[in-house]
Amino acid sequence: MSEADFAITTPIYYINGDPHIGHAYASIATDIIARFKRLSGFNVHFSTGTDEHGIKVARSAENAGMDVRKFSDLMSQKFKDMTRTVNLSEDDFIRTTEERHKKSAQAFWKLLEKDIYAGAYVGWYSARDEEYVPESEVVDGKAPSGAPVEWMEEESYFFRLSAYQDRLLDYYEKNPDFIAPPARRNEVISFVKSGLKDLSISRNKFDWGIPIPDSNGHVMYVWIDALTNYITSLGFPEDTEHVSRMMENCTHIVGKEILRFHAVYWPAFLMSAGISLPKRIFAHGWWTHDGQKMSKSVGNVVDPFDIIKNCGLDPLRYFLFREIHFGEDGDFSHKALKDRTSYDLANDLGNLVQRVLAFIQKLDGHLTVNYNFLEEDEILFRNSRNLIKKMHSRIEKQDLCGALDVVWSLVSESNKFTNDMRPWDLAKSDVPRLNAVLTALCESIRAISFGIAPFMPDTARKIFDFMNVEGKSFAELENNFVSQKFPPPVPLFPREK
Repeated sequence: MSEADFAITTPIYYINGDPHIGHAYASIATDIIARFKRLSGFNVHFSTGTDEHGIKVARSAENAGMDVRKFSDLMSQKFKDMTRTVNLSEDDFIRTTEERHKKSAQAFWKLLEKDIYAGAYVGWYSARDEEYVPESEVVDGKAPSGAPVEWMEEESYFFRLSAYQDRLLDYYEKNPDFIAPPARRNEVISFVKSGLKDLSISRNKFDWGIPIPDSNGHVMYVWIDALTNYITSLGFPEDTEHVSRMMENCTHIVGKEILRFHAVYWPAFLMSAGISLPKRIFAHGWWTHDGQKMSKSVGNVVDPFDIIKNCGLDPLRYFLFREIHFGEDGDFSHKALKDRTSYDLANDLGNLVQRVLAFIQKLDGHLTVNYNFLEEDEILFRNSRNLIKKMHSRIEKQDLCGALDVVWSLVSESNKFTNDMRPWDLAKSDVPRLNAVLTALCESIRAISFGIAPFMPDTARKIFDFMNVEGKSFAELENNFVSQKFPPPVPLFPREK
């Protein structure tokens, strides 16, 4: 495959609380797509990081009895630790308190100045959401998210968001895949059609933020600061040509609760600045726990660190994207995770690999490749060669569950092929035929190992090592398997004692 540019981002995570399963979910999803693209030959830039400014962080630091910068350092490190724990392959971990980001955000502000004017903000504000809330959306003193709101009156700079209403609607119409899934796209279009008001983009009642150029006492509204991270990571303002080229091939993975900021405010800012818009903004859903909304007060927040410690990382990475369709809400249960690990991973995948490689050990660990296929062998071989192509169309739509469905269809077919071909009998009566059957199965397992590599990289690496495969590029699948010596296999998913 020809090399091309591709950028993908997680939302940068707000540091007022510890990492939880929602953060891990968005991060792993982004990592899966980044890994798939790298294996496909793309030049990938995958960024993640932490959003550290704003009144909510300042208050959280105060409540913790800490200096706000030390608090930010502590909390950001927790998210950086999470990236290692869930095995992310990010190219950049960005913090909004870094000097490079301050420089970038201030340069971006200067590009927006033609659409910025001074005024005063009078209205409701949700500190938890870091969002200005229209009075029509305030119910019983709360924002639509359920967060409490406070009345705010202060001098502010405003961005002429209203001037971009028609341009945004025109862009959505001409680029129907810009926002996904479709239901989220419809929500955004409905919001914009209801009428956009100019956006307050500065604060002057606290100073924990990026100072506005040439202004006394004003700091940037946290969202204009946070959103700019995406182009900071790409090298803005030093190389705007590179930034625009990468943005044209950029996918933002975000939670549905912050879609408005990414699909309305961010495109308008970029239009004003003359920088290319991202290719796709994909909003994922929320996880509940055993049917209940996760809440610290209820005590049912799922800690990814505990799950990985008890159940393993790759089973969690698999479960999160096999259990529900990415983009929909899902329910987390330890029983469902255990069942997926036992049935899908240990029984289906693990048993397939163990059986096939164990049969090769009966041949002194040496497979003499035989492509003198019968029709049933040829069918399995052809389906193996088509696996990545089938996955590609799903990954392009962020259909991660669908991509795993394709892989597990081949796992199931391979297990059935094994049972139907009865290699245990062929080992006694027809070794050349056994070699042909095992060759077809090795091609299948090799394809499966590449298919699961973006989802379960450690498990894939084990299979690659069993089969003497480099595992660096899907292009390796274009070459036939060769006669070779195989090491004795060990169980991929040891059963609980």
